[in-house]
Amino acid sequence: MGNYLAKVLISVGAFLIFIGIGVYIFSKIKIPFLGRLPGDILIKKDNFVFFFPLTTCLLLSILLTLLFFLFRR
Repeated sequence: MGNYLAKVLISVGAFLIFIGIGVYIFSKIKIPFLGRLPGDILIKKDNFVFFFPLTTCLLLSILLTLLFFLFRR
């Protein structure tokens, strides 16, 4: 049990490091349409801004699902 838990924790840590590096690199690259797709919710009031990238989240979810499916094979 302890050996398995150690492997899981190391795998999760490596995955989080990979995600962190990816976020750092992709924050430098500006993709103009990402976050401004039709279906992304943007509400602006006087002293309030609400932004929920619904379509962008769905698109990224589909892409990640396909990638994980292909790597799992």
